Amino acid sequence: MSDGPSAEDRAGGPAVPPEAPAVAGAVFGDALPLARRYVELLATDGVTRGLIGPREVPRLWERHVLNSAAVAEAVPQGARVVDVGSGAGLPGIPLGLSRPDVTLTLVEPMARRVEFLEETVTALAPASSSWRVVRGRAEDRSVVSAVGPVEVVTARAVAPLPRLVAWCRGLLRPGSQLVALVGSRALEELPQLLPELHAAGMRDIEPRAVGASLGEAATTVVVMTRGAR
Repeated sequence: MSDGPSAEDRAGGPAVPPEAPAVAGAVFGDALPLARRYVELLATDGVTRGLIGPREVPRLWERHVLNSAAVAEAVPQGARVVDVGSGAGLPGIPLGLSRPDVTLTLVEPMARRVEFLEETVTALAPASSSWRVVRGRAEDRSVVSAVGPVEVVTARAVAPLPRLVAWCRGLLRPGSQLVALVGSRALEELPQLLPELHAAGMRDIEPRAVGASLGEAATTVVVMTRGAR
């Protein structure tokens, strides 16, 4: 008879990466082995470093990785993309794996997250040859200078949309798009936020359903474009 749960059991037990669903092959193509490796890193190092909750491990593919890769539908071909507040690399890394045509910069201010991102980028080479990690906040001048001009800024549940726009304004040149992966509450609030977003110089603001073929991983993004001012 057991004397009770071990320390490992109390911590949730050893993390076992979930199997890739069949649809992952269509999303990631030749990069599927790298996507599997990324899920493994999230399920192990990501959990031990506090970037992913242990309870999220069984649903890493649908809730996090495929859900993030769905953002690719809103990103133009060959775009230079910066993922702000990247955290564990979501949505940036799944986007980059599913779209090798994009150039990807992951921006994150917290040192332990930056360390994980740098190690992950190294682990996923050579697909990561056009990827880099920049430590700092999106609104920092040093980050804006390091990142340079981009066509698309992505973010996943980083902040309310008006605040996110304010943070990212230096990265958004006229014509650049902000693609924000948001929850249902943000979608409900969007009509009330439109005047504030327009006042901040954003145009063509619309919710867009993405990942319809991905089942549970289907989601909605809010896409907007910075105007001329």
